[in-house]
Amino acid sequence: MNHSSATRPAPDAGSAAGLWEVAQQREATRLRDEIAANPARPLTAVVRGPGGYGKTTLLNLLARVYRDAGVAVRESVEFDPEEIRSGGAALLLDDVHLLHPAKLSELESLLASGPVRVVLTCRPWPFPEELARLCARFGSGRPVVELRELDGAEVAERLRRSPGGGGDAETAERLRAFTAGIPALVGRALENLDPHRLTDGGPQRLPQAVLDRFDRELSVLDGPARDCLTALAVGAEPHPVLLATVLGTESPEVTAALTTLRSAGLLDTTDTPPPMVGRAVLALTGWQRRLSVLCVLLRIRLERGGAVLPLLRPLLGAEAALPCDTTLATAFEAAGGQALAESPELAVRMFDAAVTTGRPPASVAARRAWAVAMTGRLDEALRLADQVMTDETAEDRAVAIQVAAAVLTHRGLPERAAELCGWSARHVRWPGDSSCAALGLITTGRLAEAGELLRVEADTAPPTSVSGASSQLATGLYESVTGNASEALTTLVRAASLAEPVGGSLLTPDTPAAVAATVALQCGELDLAESVLERAVAADSGGPLFRTRHRLLATWLPLLRGETTVARRELSAVLAESHEPSPRDRLHAVALEAGIASRDNDMAALGLARTKARRVTAEHPVDLFGLLPLGELTVAVSRLRDGDWLLPQLRQAHELLSALGDPPLWTAPLCWREAQAAIVVEEYDRAAGKVAELERVAWHNQLAAALARAGTTWLRVLEGEVDPTEVESAARGLHAVGFTWDGAGLAGQAALRTTDRNAMPALLECARSLRGRGGRSRRRPDGELGGIAPAGGDEQLLSEREREVAELVLSGMTYKQVGQRLFISAKTVEHHIGRIKQRLDCSDRQQLLEKLRSLLG
Repeated sequence: MNHSSATRPAPDAGSAAGLWEVAQQREATRLRDEIAANPARPLTAVVRGPGGYGKTTLLNLLARVYRDAGVAVRESVEFDPEEIRSGGAALLLDDVHLLHPAKLSELESLLASGPVRVVLTCRPWPFPEELARLCARFGSGRPVVELRELDGAEVAERLRRSPGGGGDAETAERLRAFTAGIPALVGRALENLDPHRLTDGGPQRLPQAVLDRFDRELSVLDGPARDCLTALAVGAEPHPVLLATVLGTESPEVTAALTTLRSAGLLDTTDTPPPMVGRAVLALTGWQRRLSVLCVLLRIRLERGGAVLPLLRPLLGAEAALPCDTTLATAFEAAGGQALAESPELAVRMFDAAVTTGRPPASVAARRAWAVAMTGRLDEALRLADQVMTDETAEDRAVAIQVAAAVLTHRGLPERAAELCGWSARHVRWPGDSSCAALGLITTGRLAEAGELLRVEADTAPPTSVSGASSQLATGLYESVTGNASEALTTLVRAASLAEPVGGSLLTPDTPAAVAATVALQCGELDLAESVLERAVAADSGGPLFRTRHRLLATWLPLLRGETTVARRELSAVLAESHEPSPRDRLHAVALEAGIASRDNDMAALGLARTKARRVTAEHPVDLFGLLPLGELTVAVSRLRDGDWLLPQLRQAHELLSALGDPPLWTAPLCWREAQAAIVVEEYDRAAGKVAELERVAWHNQLAAALARAGTTWLRVLEGEVDPTEVESAARGLHAVGFTWDGAGLAGQAALRTTDRNAMPALLECARSLRGRGGRSRRRPDGELGGIAPAGGDEQLLSEREREVAELVLSGMTYKQVGQRLFISAKTVEHHIGRIKQRLDCSDRQQLLEKLRSLLG
């Protein structure tokens, strides 16, 4: 070819992959096929596309088609016009946009002289008047063939054809994003990089061979185009006015530079350098030049309140090499604030970089404490916050107080947090300070003080989303103690919705979602609790600091429903991802652990949970939100006949409830658990006293009513008075409020104690049906049963009950534990196992277990 690309060497014309990359484009394919069908036929065409889009490759392909058909091909501007006019040769010229106007006029004359075979290629720019006329004349016969970037499917095919081959759709998409689908860049990446190891942003450093090739291409750009490309690679928006400001030039000059870069194939369809080009430009541009452009761009962004985080993220790791610069330091500080919701760890690094580049440490200490708290490093966050709070001249003291209040609550000190927020409301205001103070006061029994603060807050709080959510949070909790359960839940759910847009940047002693879910659990609204928690997890409300809390609260739902397998799996997942749970989270986790072990009759696991519980309850003083785990622990340790150590916590809990006026919503669930614990140790008088307390608060909400009714029925069962209709109604009433396990337990106890042999089967069936809703044998979406598959092979030999027994034995339960789970005797379990051995032709227990494992779904 007489004119190679101005920015790229011509692709290898003999490369099958190189020919394929443009041959598959529809217009190019049509042109090639037309020539191949009749090489002698006159044909004129213009192929247009930016540099690197495959013009030269296509022209090489067409030349090969002509030559294979015996047609001479001329590729030099020094052609013989008569030879072309006579049909003796086809003329294929590359990069005609670079030709002298006189030569373009000569080509126009050639075209006007009669039918010829001429194919030309050009870039979109430069586009002189003579070239425009030439293309217009060519266009009278056929449209200009416009080459485009490769789409995802085409990149995937290139990846499949490359050496090594293979690669999934995700790898292909990463490669397309890294190269913007520009054919030459795709080929270059496949030749020099491992596409399977590409991250979302590509490799941190390109191979030297790639950089050398880019260096040659960039060297032909004029100064304005190179400066413009550098600014775009640093992160500037592709807007002529903004770029002119950054580069200190005029908009027309920038517009011309952008046109040059587009034509050279160095920008994608949004006028942004593809990541591969951007990485090369930054690597080939001097550090001082990059930094000067960056500082101008940062200054503009800061003045306009724009995002500086994307500009500064690439500098992390090189902070020590940065100079002390006011613009850089201010930008790093702003980037720390912008990173809080996205990544607290990133925010901490940005604040540290702000100090490295010149900001005083005290100026970012409070916000750094905020970021550290959001990562879950509570001790470090509290230490930083304390340093700021004690300095009356420090900036952001209100932020430090807010951080300290949240950390203190997480560490199990809500009363101390309330005192801090109350002091702040009088001296150092911040949105929601009085509400946060009221929240802590309510949870620790100081209701009158909380009410007074809420009345003050109603008149003075700024109407922001955070203050609004905080206000409704405190008001809803106050209503749960003093008013109607439905009104309290409505207020709290609204608070949770108001806090959702704040997402991960919300920092409060507790989230509205967590409080709303806790109140919903306390009054039997499990579906509402589930919905609120799902939305909180999706919105990442409160960020990393509250993720564990939300997920632990969600684990109470399967536990109360008797879905111990689900609860155990969810609890294990939460604890595996939570490196340093707070004392509050540890209290909930150990209570869940104990509840699962108790329901599964796993006394060894229950003993381990009891050991953990003694330590964690000593760390966490009793507050309102600790009543749920305290009640669960009360029942669990009673099964070990070791509940005396928990009596001080129970006494404190009742003192707290008494200080709050014994609110039914919070009193009823704890009384129910204490009654259950008393029944376990056969202290029936104490159980009767707790049931009497339940009857006094039964009017308040559906859970209290269901618990009172079930408690009365349970006492009658213990006395031998079993009314099957009453028992089944009370058991199903417990199921209706989410206490499925308890309902099954009531029906099972009645079945074991009744003397009416006709009533026993019905009560057992009631217990089994409720326990079945707990989820061990629920149907999968594909119609299979959980546990053993229902059809095909040996499993057809087993009945429904035998499959259920087999699954529980395989899970590690003893015959006695299986019997307690299914409300049958251990002897009956042994009988079932004997029949299963016989049916599956197993000679011993080991063979039986192996056979059952092979049948599990």
